[in-house]
Amino acid sequence: MLADGVHSRVGAGPGPWAAAAARELEAAAAAGLPDPVVVGAVGFRPEARASLVVPAVVRRAGAPEYLPVPVPRTAARWRVRPLPRPEGYADGVRRAVDLIRDDRLRKVVLARCLELTADAPVRVPSLLTRLARANPAAYAFAADVTAPGDSAFRTVVGASPELLVARRGTTVSANPLAGSAPRSGDEAVDRERIARLRGSAKDLGEHAHTAAQVAEVLGRFCTDLDVPSGPEVVGTPTMWHLSSRITGRLRDAEDPASSSLALAEALHPTPAVGGVPTAEALDAIAGIEPEDRGYYAGTVGWNALNGDGEWAVTIRSAEVSDRTVRVFAGAGVVADSRPEAELAETTAKFRTLLEALGLADVA
Repeated sequence: MLADGVHSRVGAGPGPWAAAAARELEAAAAAGLPDPVVVGAVGFRPEARASLVVPAVVRRAGAPEYLPVPVPRTAARWRVRPLPRPEGYADGVRRAVDLIRDDRLRKVVLARCLELTADAPVRVPSLLTRLARANPAAYAFAADVTAPGDSAFRTVVGASPELLVARRGTTVSANPLAGSAPRSGDEAVDRERIARLRGSAKDLGEHAHTAAQVAEVLGRFCTDLDVPSGPEVVGTPTMWHLSSRITGRLRDAEDPASSSLALAEALHPTPAVGGVPTAEALDAIAGIEPEDRGYYAGTVGWNALNGDGEWAVTIRSAEVSDRTVRVFAGAGVVADSRPEAELAETTAKFRTLLEALGLADVA
């Protein structure tokens, strides 16, 4: 889907956004805009910024067939600044574990950032192409999130493996991912890591929190909810993940509260990017993480006039503005988490963006 121009903007200030999106879509249809949709991104925190528009023109095409991914060649020189530094992130994990052991939390996801600055502007179309080619099963995206006061255009770009929610008619699906291990590229090592992931009490518990909450939320809107008895392992070029595909049938597809964007708002943030309990986890994230996540771990996607649409979790992503790229990665912290393991997990997750930038050795 390629959205060009702006027919209208959806609301202002913090959400919720679904009701405002429905009003803008109805107005666009009344004005004669064919097949109006809302597209864009919503930030991580419930009160966060959003960039949602009804575009003037929407073009659609089938999935492209890509040639092998070329190794990016760039003459740019990069300055790399970790936010926080690795030892600071490890300290944050220890603080989170203390909160969990004090029974204030059961799980919290902590993120860290790499701020990369090049000596020349970063070309977003080229970056998106490399991400899409390297991650053909992912939800590849680039969305304009320029805000008032920005000195240059700002784009959130990425290749997310995680579907927050999709709706087609009365059918709803979600694919939460939680519990991860780095992919090595060595077949024997990867078989061992997959087996370890399948048997890991820590990762299975982390996944169970997420799948249960997604099922509980969708159960408010759906009948015939199909929830797998346990997760399967799925892979990306850089990671292995525990995955559950949950599907259901809407009770009332005509209800505006059942649009894909409304469902996304009801689900977000899942324990895969926030924690359990949600409010306490968000407070812990605000107190421990030194950087505002912005659009990282939010949601990106589209919503049509009839309520259909799809929204991915904004992970394996970066915000690009002129010469600066801010890449985020997070890991779920539970009672028996080890700081060095969570640091290694976030390092592995950085690879999706770093490899697309030609910086595979940076993490």
